[in-house]
Amino acid sequence: MAKDIEVGGEFQAKDYHDPPPAPLVDAQELAKWSFYRAVIAEFIATLLFLYITVLTVIGYKTQTDLAKGGEDCGGVGILGIAWAFGGMIFILVYCTAGISGGHINPAVTFGLFLARKVSLVRAIFYMGAQCLGAICGCGLVKAFQNSYYNQYGGGANSLAEGYSTGTGLAAEIIGTFVLVYTVFSATDPKRNARDSHIPVLAPLPIGFAVFMVHLATIPITGTGINPARSLGAAVIFNQDKIWDDHWIFWVGPFIGAAIAAIYHQFVLRASGAKALGSFRSSSAM
Repeated sequence: MAKDIEVGGEFQAKDYHDPPPAPLVDAQELAKWSFYRAVIAEFIATLLFLYITVLTVIGYKTQTDLAKGGEDCGGVGILGIAWAFGGMIFILVYCTAGISGGHINPAVTFGLFLARKVSLVRAIFYMGAQCLGAICGCGLVKAFQNSYYNQYGGGANSLAEGYSTGTGLAAEIIGTFVLVYTVFSATDPKRNARDSHIPVLAPLPIGFAVFMVHLATIPITGTGINPARSLGAAVIFNQDKIWDDHWIFWVGPFIGAAIAAIYHQFVLRASGAKALGSFRSSSAM
């Protein structure tokens, strides 16, 4: 419910202000230390994300390898892997939100760019930092556990046997839609104004979105929904099967992010209709 304020004997919903659209190309950002600090934060956050999550995946496979003395129900299980991914996103978004916005995912950055929340310059630098961080994070895992890394697939994403390419692509599209839609909803200034009496900790629903999507799609694609995560593992593991399926983990997340941006901005927030109405009003004057 909206939190009302009495003004002149009448109750009105609490006001809120949307931030102005980010410029398409903002070259001035390149001269600011805060911009490079944000890029560094995205790099380190993605590195830590891949390091912890890939180690979790490999540890689970090690503990369930019957040939090595493991058990069928050993390790953290799929539930634990999903918690590792969701929990790390919660932690890292919480830590970096005030510095870079806590994207940690090129699909999230792409969706926010389409919604004019970040400039093209920032989007490109963020995506580069995220991909490089993911590669370095997986590189650290391989450096510390080289034999296990190669033996148990390096945490790389690929389409599971028995599933068609269309099914895998759909899983990535829908999964990324859930994530990016949650990002938009959790950070919406309108929500913060209308529900200001209810504290909203944005990293929490975002982390839960990642957790829930992993539960649903780990058996299908291993769950990408983050092109940097898929790229980092593919580069370090570097096997043909992984590269054959790799396009799914870029095309799917980018389509899902685009749909989420359009749905939230133009359907739920009616930004397109408002912009068109403003244009018509200006033309009539």
